[in-house]
Amino acid sequence: MSEEGRRLLQHLREHPHAPIYRNESGHRLRPHEVEQVRAHEREVMAAPVRAAEGGGPEWLESWVRRCYDLVPHFRERGMPPERFEDLPTVDRGDLGRDIARFVPDDVPLERMIHFRTSGTTGHPLLIASHPVVAARYLGYHRRALRRFGIELRHGRGQVGVVLLGHQRVCFTYVSVTPTQDEAGLAKINLHPDDWRHPDDRARYIDALAPEVLAGDPLSYAVLLELPVTCRPRALLCTSMTLLPGLRDRLANRFGCPVLDLYSMNEAGPIAVADPAVGGHVLLQPRMHVEILDPAGRPVPTGQRGEITLTGGFNFCLPLLRYRTGDYASLHTVAGEPVLMGLEGRPPVRFRTRAGGWINNIEVTHLLRPFALARFRLHQHADGALHFGWDGAGMDGGELRRVLLTLFGSDQPLTLSALPPEPTKQVQYTSDLREALP
Repeated sequence: MSEEGRRLLQHLREHPHAPIYRNESGHRLRPHEVEQVRAHEREVMAAPVRAAEGGGPEWLESWVRRCYDLVPHFRERGMPPERFEDLPTVDRGDLGRDIARFVPDDVPLERMIHFRTSGTTGHPLLIASHPVVAARYLGYHRRALRRFGIELRHGRGQVGVVLLGHQRVCFTYVSVTPTQDEAGLAKINLHPDDWRHPDDRARYIDALAPEVLAGDPLSYAVLLELPVTCRPRALLCTSMTLLPGLRDRLANRFGCPVLDLYSMNEAGPIAVADPAVGGHVLLQPRMHVEILDPAGRPVPTGQRGEITLTGGFNFCLPLLRYRTGDYASLHTVAGEPVLMGLEGRPPVRFRTRAGGWINNIEVTHLLRPFALARFRLHQHADGALHFGWDGAGMDGGELRRVLLTLFGSDQPLTLSALPPEPTKQVQYTSDLREALP
């Protein structure tokens, strides 16, 4: 790191309005890997994403062969079938049972990193990754931004991006981005408990003047309540469904494009919503997308089904017919593949008896120790909660105790076992209109 980079980190940590940073993290790239990431980014920006025709992209056959040669889960199946469509699918449950069986044998373990997801469609996962993989995300974000006429410019001495969260417990840190000449990066939590004074939230964001803000609908709903005056060049929204009403409010408030990214930890940025084409345009040149019916068969073009992924840029976790649990139809618009009617993971918040709001991600974090195959939390119009769960040998009394530590001992709460179903639950639902920010 350069001396300017060190000064910027000190400025981010010790600013008079800075939050209480809870963690430390960094890019962990070695010098030669910085140029590798830049080269990958140039390829991503230049390569077209075409609609698959016939048997799929030209690299598909070699990808299947590599997975069956080097990935224990697939190798244990024996020889792959002749037709790609006859390959068995995998899902989140398969990854959750033993993630190590999906890591190729030739990936060096010394540099691997891992992180846990906190998604809304299934039990939190442990994801295998690598510093180079983490750095590659930026290339796909650049591709999405370019679609809206935005080329990133911030570099040394400036803050490139501020990542927003709003949780009672949140991973927060500062770092620099070497492929942007050590532009600053800050991951902050907008929850008041992470600040010396609630007013510091807006003051700190304004002082940093980031080129881009990134967050989810829940954190953006909080941002709209703060007197922030800075003008980022774009807002990126990930992790959850961005409803059009919130998108329009954000665009009007900050006077910049609001990009709705379809992204997941298992695959990275997959697509970006473009109102001009009426759907989410695919971003990854080496990602083959299928739309499947419940039996795992491809549906006719334009028909709705489950989004299923093959390929990707995470060499620690190659995907082969991975069923995402999200639904859409796949169309071709002006030669580009577009997901129409994407039904992803909706943001939901829950009201406490005291009138406060609980982020659904906080519930996911709370349930992390429990081996739940599925669960669903619903709030009725009168505020009462119902929790359905599926977990062999699970103690319902312990689940009740833990949930009430979050919502309060006087919260009306009923529990019941979930009925057997062939598909995953929509985990978080509510009858309260205010539950969707």
